[in-house]
Parts: sequence; structure tokens; C-alpha cells
Amino acid sequence: GLFLPTGKASFSASMATAPAPPPPPASSLSAPALPSQSILPTHVSLSRPPSLSSARFFTSVGSPGSLSPFLLPTRRAGWCWKRSRAHVVVSPRAVSDSRNGEACLDPDASRSVLGIILGGGAGTRLYPLTKKRAKPAVPLGANYRLIDIPVSNCINSNIQKIYVLTQFNSASLNRHLSRAYSSNMGGYKNEGFVEVLAAQQSPENPNWFQGTADAVRQYLWLFEEQPVMEFLVLAGDHLYRMDYQKFILAHRETNADITVAALPMDEQRATAFGLMKIDSEGRVIEFAEKPKGDALKSMMVNTAVLGLDEERAKEMPYIASMGIYVVSKDVMMKLLWEEFPQANDFGSEVIPGATAVGMKVQAFLYDGYWEDIGTIEAFYNANLGITKKPVPDFSFYDRSAPIYTQARFLPPSKMLNADITDSVIGEGCIIKNCTIHHSVIGLRSWIAEGAVIEDALLMGADYYEIINRDGVQEAARETEGYFIKGGIVTVIKDAVIPNGIII
Repeated sequence: GLFLPTGKASFSASMATAPAPPPPPASSLSAPALPSQSILPTHVSLSRPPSLSSARFFTSVGSPGSLSPFLLPTRRAGWCWKRSRAHVVVSPRAVSDSRNGEACLDPDASRSVLGIILGGGAGTRLYPLTKKRAKPAVPLGANYRLIDIPVSNCINSNIQKIYVLTQFNSASLNRHLSRAYSSNMGGYKNEGFVEVLAAQQSPENPNWFQGTADAVRQYLWLFEEQPVMEFLVLAGDHLYRMDYQKFILAHRETNADITVAALPMDEQRATAFGLMKIDSEGRVIEFAEKPKGDALKSMMVNTAVLGLDEERAKEMPYIASMGIYVVSKDVMMKLLWEEFPQANDFGSEVIPGATAVGMKVQAFLYDGYWEDIGTIEAFYNANLGITKKPVPDFSFYDRSAPIYTQARFLPPSKMLNADITDSVIGEGCIIKNCTIHHSVIGLRSWIAEGAVIEDALLMGADYYEIINRDGVQEAARETEGYFIKGGIVTVIKDAVIPNGIII
């Protein structure tokens, strides 16, 4: 597809075989899909002052066989360039675009928002996956790691200053972040960064991180130095795609002190979450942690207030906190240093406390796929959810909001006489004479003749045969190299399973 500039940039094109389409609306990121072999631009002009720093996506346009294409910026274009008689074949879209218009922040998020990603606790519910790594470093979707989700959401939302707070088994996480992002965020007059802040002891505080709020408090002296308006507090173990600019815009438009991302819920799921009650303007007035019975009924709200249509609002009359917050900078200082200097957790202490002392806590509705990867079952289901058809639970095939990760420079995967259905295969795999169905195969996997893999998640670089023959639900066999939780067999990292073993 051909990306066109949006916003205030003007665009004009003369067409060789068809009249020029009207310029796209300001809220559109890319042009509508065009018929293949039909539009041949011959002249392009862009009229804005020279500046390349804020252009994000480019498309290459040139004559057939030409080695000197020119670039069209697609977002906040800031330069002028003209060229004549450029020919291109525009093909229909092959992948999705999730962005349906963008929020316009002033000042923009790159200069006014600091992202703070919390690495999480020890991850005991994800053990043994967390035996040698932090939760956000757990592999995801064959090629990625969980931490890639919030970092990519930040980058796609033009948030370029990002800190990641870590404490447990952080070596693997630190290495991944360094390799994936350290050389890609900076540059001349671009102060972007992704930096790791590890838990540390100091003369003022001899303790490690005691919780989410305490982790932020211990580094508040550093965050205070950033010339920003808001802090965006995120979790490092959630799977979702979100444009944080709309989240931040809602925070500014409502003049809120804190804005909490909220997920609409039906009654069946609501009992497993911390719920919020709102007034007619979306302001949070009450919190309840995993309520049941009458307490649950009392937390019903009109979710149409936050933007759901009437029919879905009736189906989902509850809103749950996603553990994602926009907090004004001065408010964060006051809350953690003055109002609640001993509080350790945002969700159970600081946010309800802010409501209690009269601060304006606003809810922002997120009506999309979201999963907290907190247990082995949730991790397994989230990974296999990307194999669903015709539409996966979460898609990595989105060109306007891609998920970034470490460039490993692996060769393409090779399949030799293999029968593979409803599966996702990572990079660098060699798969020969086997059957794979409804599975996710991680990078560098070698699957040999005769193997049968169904409903399985292989995280890569392993060779094993696993069958839960007796349907065991729970078993701790760490000395033998595996655990079973909820009927899901998890092989420990670097474990050796002898040939012929049937689990």
C-alpha cells in the first residue's frame, strides 16, 4: 500500500491512469486500499518546513527497476521534496491497520510523557518459566518476549522516554532490552531511551522494592528530573495493543489527577478482578477487590458513559482496572511523598486513597483484547490464541502498530515434507517429516521425523517428547525437569528429558 501524509501536510499527485483521489482525512494514517495495477503517481509535492525528526513511517516509491526511491512521510511530515515521473504499482493491503485516527497531543507525547514499565514480582504463579528469568522476559508468540508489548505500545504512541523497573532474575530481561532498543531510540536532538532501573539499596532506603508504588517512589528523584507533564505507569506482563495517546488525551481533557484504564466486564468474569464504580461523568467513586454476591451487584455501572453502545453496555455492566495509569507529575510527587509515604501498591492503596482524599480519578475505557499473563494457564492460552482462525485473539500482523523485538538475524524456517496446520512458526526452525497442529513453535526449534505436535507451545531450541498420558493436573517434578500445573506440562529451561520418557 502507499502511505500518504496526514494532518496539516498538503499532498498533491497527478496520476498516469486515473484521476487523483482526494487527500485523506486528518485522522487517517494511510490511504484506503487501492486496486492493484491501477494508480501510477507521476508527481508528488509536500509543503511543510524541513524536519525529519517526527516522521515515523515511510513508503518507498520509484520507477520500476530504479535504485533511488524517494520517501513519503505518513505522520507529522516535516519536509518538502518534489520529484517527477515516479512510477509505482500500488497493491491492496495484505495486513491489518488497527489505527482509526490518532489523538493530537499538545505538547506531544515524545516531549511530555514518561513511560514507567513495572517488571513485576517473583512470578511464582508462572514458575518454572520464571526460574531463570523475570516475568516480562518470558517468550511470547514464537519470536517475542512479554516486555516487547508495552515497549512497542509506547513507541507506537510516540512515547520515547521509557524506564523499566526490575528486581527478580533480571539478567535475561536486561540483555534483551539492551539488544533490542538501546541503539534505536536515541540520535541527534532525540532524547528517546529505554533504560533499565534495577532495585537497589541506599542510605535512605535499605529495602528492595516492596510493591509497585514503592518501586516508583524509590526512583522518584530520577523521574522528577524529566521535564514531562505526566507519568504513564504500565505493567510488563500484559498482552494487548493500545494507543496511549488517546489515553493521555482523555486525562488532559477531563483535567484529571489520575486516569485509570478500564476494561468492560460481564458478571461471570468480574469476580476475578478489582472493580471500579463511576458516576455519570466517568469519575471513579468506589473500588472493590474481587467482589461477590451483593457486593458485586453494587458495583454495576452504566458503561455507556465511557463509550460502549447500549447493547454491549447491558452485556458488560462492570469495569475492571487494567493496572495501567496516567498520573500527573505533581500529583505523583504528592501522593508518594506526602499523602501515602508508606503505601506499597498502586492498585490497592494509592489509587483508592487518591479517591478518598478528593483527587479526581477518571476511568478510560479500553474495549479490546487484553490478557494478564500471570499464570501458566493464561500464558498457554494467550500464546495459542494467536493461532485462532479466522481472527486470532491478538495479531502480530498490524503494520500501523507493529510489535518490535530483538533482531536476531536468523535464517527463514525450513519445512521439509511436514504437515502443518493452524500453527505459528518462529524464525530459524528446521521441521522435517512431522505433523504439527494448533501449536506455536518457538525460534531455533528442530523437529525431526515422526514427531506429532498438537495443542502445544514450544519456546524454542529444544528437543523433547511430551505426553501427559494419565491426565495429571498438578505435579512438581523439578528434579526430573518438568512441572504440571492445571494439566499443562511445562519443561524447565535447559532441562534434559531422557529418550523414551513419557510424562
